[in-house]
Amino acid sequence: MKRRELITAAGLGLGAMALAGCQDQDKAIAEGGEQSQQRFRWKMVTSWPKNFPGLGTTAERFADTVNRLSSGRLRIQVFAANELVPALEVFDAVSSGTAELGHSAAYYWKGKSAAAPFFTAVPFGMNAQEMNAWLYEGGGLELWRQAYAPFGVLPLPCGNTGVQMAGWFNKEINSLDDLRGLKIRMPGFGGEVLARAGATTINLPGSDIFTSLQNGMIDATDWVSPYNDLAFGLHQAAKYYYYPGWQEPCAVLELTINQRAFEALPADLQSIVEEAARTTNQAMLDEYTRRNADALNTLVNEHQVQLRRLPDEVLERLRELSMQVLDETANQDPLNRQVWDSMEAFRQKVWANHALGEQVMYGLRG
Repeated sequence: MKRRELITAAGLGLGAMALAGCQDQDKAIAEGGEQSQQRFRWKMVTSWPKNFPGLGTTAERFADTVNRLSSGRLRIQVFAANELVPALEVFDAVSSGTAELGHSAAYYWKGKSAAAPFFTAVPFGMNAQEMNAWLYEGGGLELWRQAYAPFGVLPLPCGNTGVQMAGWFNKEINSLDDLRGLKIRMPGFGGEVLARAGATTINLPGSDIFTSLQNGMIDATDWVSPYNDLAFGLHQAAKYYYYPGWQEPCAVLELTINQRAFEALPADLQSIVEEAARTTNQAMLDEYTRRNADALNTLVNEHQVQLRRLPDEVLERLRELSMQVLDETANQDPLNRQVWDSMEAFRQKVWANHALGEQVMYGLRG
């Protein structure tokens, strides 16, 4: 009798536990269902003209990808430069919550974080392939997030131009003397290097470049590479097109996300934002590889643009000055030093392999 009572009691206990478990599971499913029905509407501000090829359209590509992957649960409205905020106020807009997202380039925010320019381009530094690997595989993204954390901003790579051109000049550069007194638009570390070489550097948004070059406010400018330079018609405002792009061996475009807004998203939408940024990052590099080739052909063969290579003497001096600027910047702050040391260690490590691979193959292909 006692055995039967014990067995019956145990059975009732197990049944109650099972029922409670099912109720908890049903509750979790219901809550998940409610989350899956939540809809979010975000604003994205950019530093680019509306639908500008490559730069502006990459922001639109990202927004479209998020909308598609989320089945419309997260919709992003893209605002071009000056539609909601000025081109160089994107970071502030995201930090303050005026917009949930921004699309720009980190070197514009040097005044806020001295480490920021490292995450766009380093003169004579890593190319796009190496930079992507450092960010995602070498700890670079964690350092980037550390630099932006005080501002409540979460960064992600969201586009890359690949190696750029040195820029457009209305004056030939035959020696170091030709850099002295030159008025040139160039942001980031490249601008600091040219300033040390005797040039006067000016930071302008893309929309002001053509007019400034045409009216003589500046003597020269970098912008991006043939694809974007042709779209801006810079060949109509300057005579000489110089290479190589020593100042930007690659240029990472950044997606900035308001931290609070991101944390308010369900986990699946957070993942969609992150994966859409990574997909867009690669898609832009693919686009530029093709479009730059087409645009360069147009500039040279249809518009008779005069290509010029910077003299070795000039490039060597710019390299020396670049190392000075980078090392001094690294010494300004422990985080800067950590970022620069991490980048250099990664570059040297992968270079040992690239020297046997990519470099040799480029030479053999001719």
